[in-house]
Formats: sequence, C-alpha cells, structure tokens
Amino acid sequence: MHLRNFSLAVISTVVASGAWYAYQGGSSQSAAVAGLNRTISTSTTAYAEDPSESTRRALLVDNDQFYTATINGEEPLRKQTDDSDRRLLEMLTPEQATQKLRKNEESYLVNRGKGVVRYDVVQVPSNSPIEDDHAEKIVEVPSTVATAKEGEANSDWMFWGVFDGHSYAFPPLLIINLAAAADPSLLTPSPAAIDAAIKQGFTRLDNDIVHNSVEKVLKSNSRRVAAETLAPALSGSCALLAFYDSQSKDLKVACAGDSRAVLGRRGPNGKWSATALSEDQTGGTPSEMQRLRAEHPGEPNVVRNGRILGQLEPSRSFGDAFYKWSKETQDKIKRQFFGRTPHPLLKTPPYVTAEPVITTTKVEPSRGDFLVMATDGLWEMLSNEEVVGLVGQWIEQQQAGNVGGNKTWLKSWFGFESKQLPVETSQEAGTEGQRRPIRQQQYDISGAADRFTVEDNNAATHLVRNAMGGKDKDMVCALLTLPSPYSRRYR
Repeated sequence: MHLRNFSLAVISTVVASGAWYAYQGGSSQSAAVAGLNRTISTSTTAYAEDPSESTRRALLVDNDQFYTATINGEEPLRKQTDDSDRRLLEMLTPEQATQKLRKNEESYLVNRGKGVVRYDVVQVPSNSPIEDDHAEKIVEVPSTVATAKEGEANSDWMFWGVFDGHSYAFPPLLIINLAAAADPSLLTPSPAAIDAAIKQGFTRLDNDIVHNSVEKVLKSNSRRVAAETLAPALSGSCALLAFYDSQSKDLKVACAGDSRAVLGRRGPNGKWSATALSEDQTGGTPSEMQRLRAEHPGEPNVVRNGRILGQLEPSRSFGDAFYKWSKETQDKIKRQFFGRTPHPLLKTPPYVTAEPVITTTKVEPSRGDFLVMATDGLWEMLSNEEVVGLVGQWIEQQQAGNVGGNKTWLKSWFGFESKQLPVETSQEAGTEGQRRPIRQQQYDISGAADRFTVEDNNAATHLVRNAMGGKDKDMVCALLTLPSPYSRRYR
C-alpha cells in the first residue's frame, strides 16, 4: 500500500482509525519504514498541485503498522492522541529525538582502583508513566572484614539492578534490602552463602508483596487499603541483579524474568566476544517449560503458546499474584474488595516464582571486560553480538576522542591503542535460552553493521539509539514520536 495513491480526502478517512503526526520542515528525503508485519514503502509525492506550498514530514499509525510520507499545506491533521487532549503531535526532529533519548541518561565515574571504572544508565519509556526502574549501590567493605593483602585498600560490593515492571511502576526495593544486609560485623561470606542470601532476598520480598499484603488487607477490611496495598501484588516486575565483589572479582548475575545480562570481553586478537550471563525466563524457554511441567504434572496447559496458562510470558517475576494466589484467596479478594475471576486453568499455584537463577563469572579487568544489563526491549532489537560490538565501537571512538568524551578514565582500562573492534562469531548462536531479536525480522531491518552510528557519550544511550534505527533518522524519530499506548506496540 503506497501513500502516493491517496488523496487528501482518503487520508482523512484513514485518520479515523489511525493517528497522524507531522513536523514542520525537515528533509524531503524519505526512507523505507517497516511495519510489524511487512516493510511499507514511503513516498515523497505531494498531495497538492502547488509546489510553493510548505511541506511537512508525517507519520501514520494504522492497523499495527506505521508509514512516513511528505505532505503539503498548512492545515493540520487533527486527531486526539492522549489524555492531555492534545490533538496534534508533531513528529520529532532529529535534534528533539536526541533530546528525548538523553533525557534520563546517567553516567558515573567509579574508578576506585578495583576494576569497575564507570557505569552508564538510560531509560526510554514506552508507557506513560514509565513502569521500569533501576538501582545501583556501592558498599565499602572494611579490610578488617574482607581479608585483604597488606596495604591493600578496602574492597567493594557493588550492586546494579534493572526492573522491568508490567502494569505498575515497581520499586527497586531488592537492592536496598541486600545492600542494607551487608553487615560489616560479619566475616566475608562464601560464594554459596552469597547465592543463598540473594535468593532469600528475592523470595522474602516477593512473599511480603504477594502474601503478607493479603493478610494486612483482610484485617483492615477497607477497599482503600486494599487498593493501595495490593497494587504491587496485582502487577508484576521482572528483576535482573548484578553483584560484583571487587576483591574476588566474582560477578554474580541473578535473573527473575526475561531481562538479560551479557558480558563483553576482548581477546588477544583484538576481537570482542559476547557471553550471555542469564537465560530469558519465559513460558517458551525449554528449561522453564521443563521445570513448570515437572512442578505441575497433569496440567498440559501450564504452558501454552509460550505463556504461563496461555497468558503471562515471564515465568519468573515479582508480584503477578494471579499466578501465585490460590483460587480461594482470589475468590475472597474479589468478593470482599475487587479483582477478577480466577483463571479457568488455575489448579496448583504458584505457577510463577521470584526465585532467581544465579550465574557466577570471574571478571578480568585487564581484558577490558564490561557488562550490559537491559530489559527485553533492547534484546528484541539487537542481538548479543551486536550489543557487545556496539559498546566496543563506542569505546574505540571514545579513545580516539571522536565523541567529545574524556579519555582519562579509559587509560585506566586499556593500556594500548585501540584497533578495529569486530565481534567474534558467537558460539552460543543455537542456545535455546536466548531469544533472537524478533523485531529485526518484523521491521525487515538489514543486518549490515553500517546501519549503526556513534553519536553519544553515554554508552547506554548509544545502544538504545542504535536499537531504534541508528543512522536511519526517520526510523529513530518515528519510534520516539509515538506516544503511549501506540509506542508499546513498536518499542
């Protein structure tokens, strides 16, 4: 379907079922923008005869696909787009798109001489208000607690977490709880004890959210209290936690959900390798399917179409109480307060757990190791190898001073001049626990590396920009222009 075949009258008809956005000016060049199902050609054909009329870039969202085109004339195309009753959203210019990308970015220089030099963070919401969150914490462990070599500085315990909320902005209480539990009076715990503490931290917090909240609500017998107290239980959040011990150089990654952590490491040949440190935990992951069927024998639909009971995709998460509460509890809450009818397939809950799967990896700072943690939106657009290669590309540009960054911190990371940073061919390409970037297929995005760009001083922003189109500014602007709820369908 080509936009050049439409008259203005027909476009007005389409607007009734879609949403148009336009911006003044901009380049008249048009690029192919892919829809969810197939690539849709765009057109720069004018819809008015008079070439002297001004042109605008426009974006049409219709039937789970979106299109770009150039239109003529000053008359705005009106369509109510959100709760604030704005009737026209102009498509972002490249400068505005960059501003939106960088709005929530953060960079922190750590460089305490213990391996971690810096970390970068960014959030680009698809829902309004944003449902995801992140948290970071560095706990200094005195040398009197953590056995250290003579004259060596105190060691650090470092926590990083990303939380992928669904239906609710989930507070990152987990890191706060774990960091507070770092008791200086205790001797350094063993690796097994740390694993046990992390698992206990996850499950205790979830039990408080899902089960202890019900007890409080039933005692109060108040709908207001029920609404406030049960909100985190009725919603949910995936959680990805990284814990780094600067003394042992052990990196532990605890995953409950479908967020992912990937390690980048530079080999002797100058190439980067990507190693997944977590598995995507969904109803379609073979290991999770096997676990669920073993825990719920005689329930063939415990996993259906890659989803728990045919509905929820993550198989591990905080909250999501409808997959954890008994039928009796759900009936009681619905009868006394509010809620929904229990799932017809509900027999032997819980079907979803907050207990994480933990991996341990020895970090090698001298090899330039870095860790990327991200919610599933990034991995839907980029593969593990592309993400690691992009960070490697960013490092090279920072070293060369081509992005305007400060190279001082890099000197403590690398003691040699940068070279080309290609990525090793993955040895994990066939792993069943890692979903491939599905939206690359849906958008028919070329796999060529020349689609990428380096424009940002923040490594996390650099990744998100390239996930949304890289050098294709039309794609980046279109994806960032889309307001909630349209945006969730595409990013």
